[in-house]
Amino acid sequence: MTDSYRQPGVVLTDRRFTVPLDHDDPAGETIELFAREVVASGGADRDLPWLLYLQGGPGFGADRFTGRRAWLDRALDEYRVLLLDQRGTGHSTPANRQTLPLRGGPAEQAAYLTQFRADSIVRDCELIRREVTGGAPWTVLGQSFGGFCTVTYLSLAPEGLSTALATGGLPSLDAHADDVYRAAYPRIERKVAAHYARYPQDVERARRIAEHLLTKDVVLPNGHRLTAEAFQSLGALLGTGDGTHRLHHLLEGAFVRTPSGPALSDAFRENVQAQLSYAGHPLYALVHEAIYAQDERPTAWAAERVRAEFPQFDAAEALAGDGPLLFTGESVHPWMFDCDPALRPLREAADLLAARTDWRPLYDPARLAANEVPVAAAVYHDDMYVDAAHSLATARTIRGLRTWVTDEFEHDALRTDGPRVLDRLLSLARNEL
Repeated sequence: MTDSYRQPGVVLTDRRFTVPLDHDDPAGETIELFAREVVASGGADRDLPWLLYLQGGPGFGADRFTGRRAWLDRALDEYRVLLLDQRGTGHSTPANRQTLPLRGGPAEQAAYLTQFRADSIVRDCELIRREVTGGAPWTVLGQSFGGFCTVTYLSLAPEGLSTALATGGLPSLDAHADDVYRAAYPRIERKVAAHYARYPQDVERARRIAEHLLTKDVVLPNGHRLTAEAFQSLGALLGTGDGTHRLHHLLEGAFVRTPSGPALSDAFRENVQAQLSYAGHPLYALVHEAIYAQDERPTAWAAERVRAEFPQFDAAEALAGDGPLLFTGESVHPWMFDCDPALRPLREAADLLAARTDWRPLYDPARLAANEVPVAAAVYHDDMYVDAAHSLATARTIRGLRTWVTDEFEHDALRTDGPRVLDRLLSLARNEL
């Protein structure tokens, strides 16, 4: 089923595909996937090679561009692009608090969600590729978690790829979730220190907000309970190019005077809600730690457990002294399922996923060592979300992979300076640099 239409400079075609829920049971239950084909207006009738874009996340649908924006502008110079909503995201049989009860209770929901990791996504892509390209291999561009999926693609089905590109998305091949977060918290602390160095006035503002939240019960307009820990998680902004400025603007207008004293302003609550709500991407919270699981060890709420090893992140302890409040970063915690109304009904399913002990490997080191697909990856020197040391260790294990290590950008460089990033990676993959 297709539906074509135009925007300035592009022709878009919405496409839908049917794939097995469980690729090991191809005759069993199916789900529907959605993807948007994009081609430059002048190339609509040309036989162009394909580029598949895999969005970061997990849990986010593909970018909804208007015309030729960001990296898409460069890609359309030579490719027909497919923007895939990975299973469970966007229009691809979404998995959320409204749909998951169709599966049954928490046990059935958790079992269903085990099918939403990189291995299933790659096998989806292979079925789609045969239909879209007639069997010809395509270029894949993976951003963040999309880069994780790209490494899985190289492990499971390299024959489907003509070129593989990853931006901020080379995973460790063997790190447990505990290892990921032990590396993450010091990076986050450095990002917070850099923010306060740029905006020293935010030290007192953040402390004042946290103190208010430790003594008051604050509920956001959508029913989200804003606790001190939830407030700290706004630090996820600090991993993006303009995140430090956005966080500063949030903090500077937090309080207003009211007849009953200072209160958090409606504007602040509304803006914080937009940052913290998982309503648009609940799958992120449900399977985020599962993307690191590859053996019999449970993830067991790794970010929460490992955080206890870094007491400087405890809000109450920070306020008891005179040090700054530390924000946290891209991590999922069990209390989020109590605070966020979009996640509350899914807490038991999330607990079951965190306890699971039969995860399958996502990467094949032997196959990666024998890789013959041209591969290039952008590694951001102090990436808050993906550890650069882990990424470079993986880069050394993938035969022929060429890296571009840079401190010019943050994790979202594909959004902020996409044409230049994509052009550099294509040149690297083609050995033009």
